[in-house]
Amino acid sequence: MALRQAMSVTEAAAGRIQALLQKRGKPSAGIRIGVRSRGCSGLTYTLEYADEKGKLDEVVQEKGVTILIDPKASMFIIGTEMDFVEDKLQSGFTFRNPNEKGRCGCGESFHV
Repeated sequence: MALRQAMSVTEAAAGRIQALLQKRGKPSAGIRIGVRSRGCSGLTYTLEYADEKGKLDEVVQEKGVTILIDPKASMFIIGTEMDFVEDKLQSGFTFRNPNEKGRCGCGESFHV
């Protein structure tokens, strides 16, 4: 039985990650996802370029991209689907997280 990855990535998110990494202009290990205390609901997702894999990072490789999950964020992210949405008013990464118990009205933060 194959192990299930900590999170999944849609085609739109993978395409956007690839474009961002190409525009960066220097080699990257991938994108690192984390969570930090912020916002009216308590936690927010963080994204940053990863120059190298951290010793305890969880690695998700899917659809041609590498996502490194900060070890402090793993328990909050398990089962999450990362997407990239673009419409007339905004564009950005979205997260469908089954662990969320609630989200603030503006959608910037969540709690588990």
